[in-house]
This record gives sequence, structure tokens and C-alpha cells, in this order.
Amino acid sequence: MFGYEFYVDPSRCIGCQSCVEACEECETHRGVSMINFDYLDRHEMAGTAAYVCWHCEEPTCAMVCPADAIKVGEDGVVRSALKPRCIACSNCVLACPFGIPKVIPEYEQMMKCDMCYDRTSAGKKPMCATVCPSQALSYVRPDEIAHRREEPANVFVFGNQKVKTRVNMMVPPDTGSVSIDVMDYMWEGHLAQTE
Repeated sequence: MFGYEFYVDPSRCIGCQSCVEACEECETHRGVSMINFDYLDRHEMAGTAAYVCWHCEEPTCAMVCPADAIKVGEDGVVRSALKPRCIACSNCVLACPFGIPKVIPEYEQMMKCDMCYDRTSAGKKPMCATVCPSQALSYVRPDEIAHRREEPANVFVFGNQKVKTRVNMMVPPDTGSVSIDVMDYMWEGHLAQTE
């Protein structure tokens, strides 16, 4: 679908898991959901967040694949591993800064969100974006997202590494990028344990 982009807005997720169920129904996923669904700060609140693959411009999952099984399409979508090539080594799982790829043992294959390529190549929206009632997952034209108070960002910072993605995360205005430093979270947990 030319001109459409994927947007993730964790602040809109209501925890219904419609996206998880819809993803399982996608024909190419063979009953396995490719949605990463998390509970945020479970001890303090009931917040949830659903994520798809971020489709990095320079995907580390593809870079570390020893079998050259992970390909990036001309549209920038990073595909699941090609079954004849994938050796289920889990290198991609370990290398992804977002923790997205999954090795599915029964198929001996890495599978991940491919933005429902079977649907988008036929002019349809990805399954998850079709069913999300709160638009936490949206597949729309950029002008349709412009009315929100948050702004899209597709640059993520992990320590000294910057990762640019095809999928956008909605962030507070003037944020520009999303900084993710695991040490920040580890330190907060350490402080909480020592108090």
C-alpha cells in the first residue's frame, strides 16, 4: 500500500490483545502471533503495550544470520527467515535490540512480524492495525496521524548505537528520538531492592 506507514502508540494500548488474536489468523503465520505484547511496570499499574517488528534500515537480525536467510524487501520490510535456509540458530534473536524475532521450535524457523506482507502487497492493511480499537497500532497515511498530540519518531538510541526504523513510535512533541538504555532500568531496580 503505497504512501502508508506503520505507527505504534503505546499510550493508546488498552490491553485487549485483539492484535495478538488477529495476527494468529494471518495465513502466513501458521497460527503463531508475531505481536510482542508486554505488561508495563506490572507492580505499579495495569499498562500494556503491543509492538510489531520495527523493520530497521540496517537490520542486525539479517546481518548476523550465518545462513543469509533473512532478507529485506524493496519496500524496506524485513521478512521472516526463509524456511529452506534458516538453521534456527537464534543469532537473530540475540542480536535484535528490540527483542522481536522468535525461533518457533516446531517449524525450526525464525518468524517475526513481516507487516502482513501477503495483505499489504494486495492493498490491505496488516491484520493487527485492522482490528486495534484504540489505534495503538495504525497503518495509515502520515497526514492521518498528524492530528495527534504525539509526534512520530523512528530513531532509537541504545547507548552509543542509533537505529533508524521503518515503523514509527508516537512520542511526546519535540522528543525526536527514543532513548533506551538498559542500565537505567537495571539501576532503578537495584535501588528499589536496596531501599
